[in-house]
Amino acid sequence: MTFNKTYFLALIASFSFALTGCEDLDMLPEGDEITSSQKEEVVENDPSKAEAGVNSIFAQFSQFAPNEDALGSERHNDFGYPAIMMFTDANGYDVVSEDNGYNWSGNSLDYSDREKASREGQITWNNMYAIINMANNVVGSIDEEVEDPTSQFYLGQGLATRAFSYWVLAQLYQFNYVGNEAAPCVPIITNENAGVAALEGAARSSVKEVYDLITSDIDKAITFLSSAKEQGINRKDKRYIDLAVAYGLRARINLTMQNWAEAAADASKAIELSNATPSGLDAANKPAFWTVDEDNWMWGIIIAETDRVVTSGIVNWISHIGSLNWGYANYSGGKQINKLLFESIPATDVRKGWWIDETLSSPNLNEEQAEAMISIGYVPYTQVKFAPYQNVVETSTNANDVPLMRIEEMYLIKAEAEAMSGANGKTTLENFIQTYRNPDYVCAATSPEDIQEEVFNQRRIELWGEGLNWFDIMRLNKGVDRRGAGYPNATMVFNIPAKDANLLWPIPEAEIQANPALTNADNNPAGTTPEPVADL
Repeated sequence: MTFNKTYFLALIASFSFALTGCEDLDMLPEGDEITSSQKEEVVENDPSKAEAGVNSIFAQFSQFAPNEDALGSERHNDFGYPAIMMFTDANGYDVVSEDNGYNWSGNSLDYSDREKASREGQITWNNMYAIINMANNVVGSIDEEVEDPTSQFYLGQGLATRAFSYWVLAQLYQFNYVGNEAAPCVPIITNENAGVAALEGAARSSVKEVYDLITSDIDKAITFLSSAKEQGINRKDKRYIDLAVAYGLRARINLTMQNWAEAAADASKAIELSNATPSGLDAANKPAFWTVDEDNWMWGIIIAETDRVVTSGIVNWISHIGSLNWGYANYSGGKQINKLLFESIPATDVRKGWWIDETLSSPNLNEEQAEAMISIGYVPYTQVKFAPYQNVVETSTNANDVPLMRIEEMYLIKAEAEAMSGANGKTTLENFIQTYRNPDYVCAATSPEDIQEEVFNQRRIELWGEGLNWFDIMRLNKGVDRRGAGYPNATMVFNIPAKDANLLWPIPEAEIQANPALTNADNNPAGTTPEPVADL
């Protein structure tokens, strides 16, 4: 596959990408392409082909330098979906860091990642459409009338992952759903139109059209996963999407679309069906969040010690964000929480210890961990939320799993959505925080909007560093106000208003040049470079 023009068109031109070497779903032995019905017959006769396709989807979430050819060089912030988590967190105002020679988040801190030729922009576009490409392979190989429960499970994986991927893209390339339904979003590529798109290109679909696909896909996924579960088919591990995760994804989607009652119902169903339980006061008072085996994880990227992102030593997510392991963070100064947000956390809240305070201490650290933070030279408010691999301090084996969904998020979605739909979300929020995070917590908010704002602040604390905050900023029409947050570079202190053009990612220049259905006029308006403002 060549990447010298654009990765995207290469993807859609070859959406029938080999799943299992030469014996794949897309090529006959003599090399001719096969039809969709023939692919469905292959899967029916040998379901392992579909399993290989599903494994290819989730393998795409974590890759070592997958865009090296497209970018012309190996980049140490190019490692799959966690790279996008890192970019978007750096775009916001809660994951603070110093812009220096060791910090690969610099372009996202100053919004130069919004340039049409930016490497981060290309990585983001390529990675999400690569996942979609793999999902299309699976969806296109299984007839929706299939009755075999294993095949239904696999089809559910493809549909749910495609829904997730377009949900991510929709919030990066356009503003929130409500009020922008007719606005241009991203090109829709499915197993059904990929061949035409490869020849003629693909125009931007509207926000509504993209969300119509998202909701259709996730509804179908829930149907297929429910049927598979009823017939005894369950996932092998948490890299796969089970029925609870599918409901969790639909809860996120409905929350974004402001379908409040539906979001509350889906979050409740996810809690009911999931085997996950929130980490309690005695579990959240120490560094954690490094393995899918933790009870509160619903879905995650499983990383093996032999994966290239791990054997690289430093080209992985925990290298950049982790404080207690060896990696880039040791030299870049690590990641800090917004100072104002930290100061808003009561001392009785166990999460206060997820970061070191102004005296460089945290009640959540043991002696060895505390000494490591001092010896490495971290500044106040640096995170100790994420433990090193196997809790080995200063380990160079960066094989941490990456969280994609935790059960705690479902309680917060339920609280917000209940409040906004007229139900008692305040009680849901108080019960959750009092039980699992702060026994003394009382929610002072009374109106639905104030409760929503309080949930937003709780999400900022609870989900810090997990690549979700940007989606809250976009769906709630927030700006990016970094004043008083503690940014060490004065050039990074911005106050970007809501709906500013800088908040949207542009379609990469390479895609515009190579896609016959797109011109420069079709791209998002170019923002001006954000101007630093006086800090508080």
